[in-house]
Amino acid sequence: MNELPGMGGVSDNKNFIRNFDDWALIPFGPFQKNLEEKKYSIRVAPMTGAVENMGFPDEKKFYFDFVKYCSEKKYLLSIGDGFPDTKLLWGVEALKSAGQKASVFIKPYPQNKIWERFEVSLPQSESMGIDIDSYNILTMRNKVNLEKKTASQLIEIKKYLNSKGLPFIIKGVFTLDDIKLVQEVMPDVAYISNHGGRVETEEGSTAFFLKKHSETLLNSCGEIWIDGGIRNCEQEKKAVSYGASCVLKGRPFIAEFIKSL
Repeated sequence: MNELPGMGGVSDNKNFIRNFDDWALIPFGPFQKNLEEKKYSIRVAPMTGAVENMGFPDEKKFYFDFVKYCSEKKYLLSIGDGFPDTKLLWGVEALKSAGQKASVFIKPYPQNKIWERFEVSLPQSESMGIDIDSYNILTMRNKVNLEKKTASQLIEIKKYLNSKGLPFIIKGVFTLDDIKLVQEVMPDVAYISNHGGRVETEEGSTAFFLKKHSETLLNSCGEIWIDGGIRNCEQEKKAVSYGASCVLKGRPFIAEFIKSL
């Protein structure tokens, strides 16, 4: 549980525990009065590495079975990528097989590799983003040469995706430097995440990060999305009360899927 690869997190799961616990500690936010009027969505968070992280015996079968299950439940979907490239390819194939589209998140590879992955993913995408926080997973960064993306690189990506009619998402907003990046790029979506507590950037929770920085972020993006420890309707509504329009969940959907097998 405390290991990477795996579903654990660094520093004895410190941030994962904070993600989970801190939703009970923060009050409702400035949009509480109009909460009942605010619409929000719940989406499956992007997850890959079914064999090494989740203990499934077959990566391809997991993607097809999990996407089919979520599709039948009418859940909004996300997919990510990883090493080897077949992870993204199988995710795209699974979406196509189920007749679904998803939010697709690509890791911060060199630009030429990002363009290649976009071309593969575009037909099954309803929005696309760069998973900037995965740069901080050392094993992944070293294995596939991930880059710390500059504002100019992300603006180039945003212009390309917007020209295709797709919203652009910066995923993994969790530090002051990330906020500055959002302010420069002005993405369609700023997605607050610390990779489920699995990435060692800053100590803390997505709940408190949202509470502290939501107003600043809303001035620099179209929407805020968030994941991290959200488990019930009250916590969803707390996120919405700070301006979030989409709540993403990973482990709960995986657990639900496993129980169905």
